[in-house]
Amino acid sequence: MKKLLCILIGVCLIAALFAACGKTDTTTSAGETYTAQTVQNADGTVSVAYTANTSGVLGALADAFTERDLKQSADLTGATQLTVADDQTLPVTAAGVYVLSGTASNCTVKVSAGADDKVQLVLNGVSVTNDSTPVIYVTQADKCFVTTAENSENTLKVTGAFTADGNTNTDAVIFSKDSLTLSGLGTLTVVSSQGNGVSGKDDIRVTGGTYNITCAKDGLEANDSIAVCGNASVTVNATEDGFHAENDSDDTVGWILIAGGNTSITSGSDAVHANAALQMDNGSVTASGREGFESTYVQINGGSVAINASDDGINAGAKSSAYSVVIEITGGSVNVTVGAGDTDAIDANGDIIVSGGTITVTAPTSSFDYDGTATYTGGTIIVNGETVNGIPKPSMGGGRR
Repeated sequence: MKKLLCILIGVCLIAALFAACGKTDTTTSAGETYTAQTVQNADGTVSVAYTANTSGVLGALADAFTERDLKQSADLTGATQLTVADDQTLPVTAAGVYVLSGTASNCTVKVSAGADDKVQLVLNGVSVTNDSTPVIYVTQADKCFVTTAENSENTLKVTGAFTADGNTNTDAVIFSKDSLTLSGLGTLTVVSSQGNGVSGKDDIRVTGGTYNITCAKDGLEANDSIAVCGNASVTVNATEDGFHAENDSDDTVGWILIAGGNTSITSGSDAVHANAALQMDNGSVTASGREGFESTYVQINGGSVAINASDDGINAGAKSSAYSVVIEITGGSVNVTVGAGDTDAIDANGDIIVSGGTITVTAPTSSFDYDGTATYTGGTIIVNGETVNGIPKPSMGGGRR
C-alpha cells in the first residue's frame, strides 16, 4: 500500500493560519487526524490550510493543492477589467488577473497564454449564454484559475451542440486543455444543454465557491484528475456522470480525491467515476445515480457518503493496470441504498477491506459481493437495520447477503 503524506502548506504558514480566528473542522480516521481550517486573513483574503498524515491508495499528494489553489480571493492589484459583449471573443494572451463582468450572448473568453503563464479569471457578476461555443476556453496556460468574487452571482450557459475548433472537439461550457482551478466566495451556475459542464484535459481542482451544474453529459470531466477540498459546495445534475476522470493513454492517472467540501450529485450513470483510483478523506457526498462510486480502487478514509443507486452502490472493477481491484473502508460514515434486482450495495471484482467507519447498507437483494477476499478488522456494519459481525459472504438470493 502506498503511503499518503500530504502536507499541503508549509509549517510556518499553517501555524500562522491556525493562530488566526477561523473555522476548524477536524476528523479522525484510522487513528490519524486530518484538519481543515478556513481563516479570514488581515488583507481580506480567505485561506484554507490542511494537515494530514493518513495512508492512502493515491500515495504522496503533497502537490495536490497549491497555495494559490487554496486562496479564495484574487489579488486585484493591476488587474485587467473585461466586460463581456455580444458576438465577441475576448483574448487573454498573458499571465495576470482578469475581472469579468456584464451580460452577453455568444461571447467566449479565450485564454491563449504562454505555457508557463498562470491566468486568473475573476467572475464578478457575469452572465453569458452561447449557442455552440465554450464561454471560457483555455487553449494554453500553465494553469487557469476561475474565481468567483465574494457574494457574486454568475451564470454561464451553452444551449446547443458544440462546434469543433479545428481538431479540438470542445464539449463543455468551461473547456481547458491545461490545469484548471475553481475557487472563490461567490456562486457559479453552469448549464450545458448538449455537453459537459466543465472539461479539463489535465487536472481540475475545486477549492471554494458554490457551483450549480446542469448538463446533458458529465458535470466535471478531466483526463488526469479531479480533486475537491475546503468549503467548496458542488451540486451536479448530469445525464451521464457527475464526476468523471479517465485518461485513455495513461492509466496511472484518471483519479479523484475528495478531501473536503459538500458535493451533491444526481446522475443518469455513475455519480463519481474514476478509472484509476477514487479516494475520499473528508467532506460530504450525496450521490444518486445508476451507480454511486465507480473505480478500480475505491478507498474511503473519512467524511460522510450517502449513495442511492439503481444498480451497484460502490463498485470496483479492473479499469487500470496501475491499481489492484479493491474497495477499502478505513473510516467515515458510508450509507448505501440500492434498488431491487441484480444489484449489489458494495461490489468488488476483487477484494473488500474494512478496518473502520460505519457502513449502513439497505439492499433488498445483495449487500456485499466480491470475487477475491474479504478482510474485516474493525468498524460497524449494519445491513438492512441489523448490525452484523463481519462482511457478509456473497450468496444467491436473500436480502441480507
